[in-house]
Amino acid sequence: MSTVPKNSRATVIACLRYRNAPAAIEWLCAAFGFERQLVVPNENGSIAHAQLSFGNGMIMLGSIFDTEFGRLIKQPDEIDGANTQSCYLIVADADRVYRRAKEMGATIVLDIKDEEYGGRGFTCRDPEGHLWSLGTYDPW
Repeated sequence: MSTVPKNSRATVIACLRYRNAPAAIEWLCAAFGFERQLVVPNENGSIAHAQLSFGNGMIMLGSIFDTEFGRLIKQPDEIDGANTQSCYLIVADADRVYRRAKEMGATIVLDIKDEEYGGRGFTCRDPEGHLWSLGTYDPW
């Protein structure tokens, strides 16, 4: 028996935390092309919850808070720049996104290349050190 809802656009949504979530939202939209679906700010300027769409997918993000859930997550700068996961974005033109990401200050960690399994892509860090892989490979 499947537990996957058939009426959902995406059934896996990455969740991220940022020290400066408002700046991260601006950067992700400008560098990668995310679109704001919902942004819920707190009175102090932090972000309680945000949903950014990307094609049929989405990420959710928010500011770092000292909560039971928040204490389960470490930021890359707390673990020597390491990441324990990353997001992959399927793009139509990897070279165009690569140029835009570099212009926006992304740190390229794996340069753009054609992959042996198909597609073309690269991996970079956003301003807070989160890893993102972007490419034309579409496993669907």
